[in-house]
Amino acid sequence: MSTKKRILFIANEMSPYLELTEFSEIMNKLAVKANDSGMEVRCIMPRFGVINERRHRLHEVVRLSGINVSIGGDDYPLTIKVASLPNARLQIYFLDNEDYFKRKSLFHDENEKWFDDNALRTVLFCKGALETVKKFGWPPDIIHCSGWMTGLIPMFIKNAYKKEAVFSNSKVVYTIGENTFKEKMGAELLKLAAINDHVTKKELDHFKDTNNVALFRGGATFADAITFGADKIDKKLVDEFSKVKGKKILKFDPESDLTDYLQLFTDLAK
Repeated sequence: MSTKKRILFIANEMSPYLELTEFSEIMNKLAVKANDSGMEVRCIMPRFGVINERRHRLHEVVRLSGINVSIGGDDYPLTIKVASLPNARLQIYFLDNEDYFKRKSLFHDENEKWFDDNALRTVLFCKGALETVKKFGWPPDIIHCSGWMTGLIPMFIKNAYKKEAVFSNSKVVYTIGENTFKEKMGAELLKLAAINDHVTKKELDHFKDTNNVALFRGGATFADAITFGADKIDKKLVDEFSKVKGKKILKFDPESDLTDYLQLFTDLAK
């Protein structure tokens, strides 16, 4: 029986597929380093329309087809695609949906207007990622979330999904990064994130500002460990999460060879 530690990376950006901030390259290096160190690694990200399927050789995973994510009384189908990370024996899984991920721009339209359905797209990705892991039947020891779009996942794991056997021993690491949008998602985010009343108002209060900072704050609040993924991080978040009792904290180090991340994963997985 394999004794390898299983590390699941969930991110809304990762080099070379999508590069929004400098952390996309760190994500790539971290996944490769964890894989090379003997850990069993899988990665999940959205299949945004700006990601070139032909260039990156994405193809559908038939055995994972048929996932429907229930949100607010409606079902949203997901197609799961996979690619091999260049120069690494490592698979990246992409969550695709014709209506919500395939559009050719990320979060704003051609006039720089914030998409009205970004709240739904966020909840769909977060819940869809966890449903995909259930379909894997692959219990991760560590779940590392990065990017604001993953901010709901630590809360879901600790609450709505806490009775799911696949997550029963999972520890969650959340990386706070730099702010990349100024808009608010409004009450729609909180309504949809309740996922049919499986999440309480008290838990959702951490996200009540429904902006970039709120998603980082909520993700960090429910995580077992927190890392900082950039130099330019909102000062309030730095002050709030630099020292949190009972949580392991990893500060940003641009010179790091990422061994500190691997040590953090190992310590949490004991």
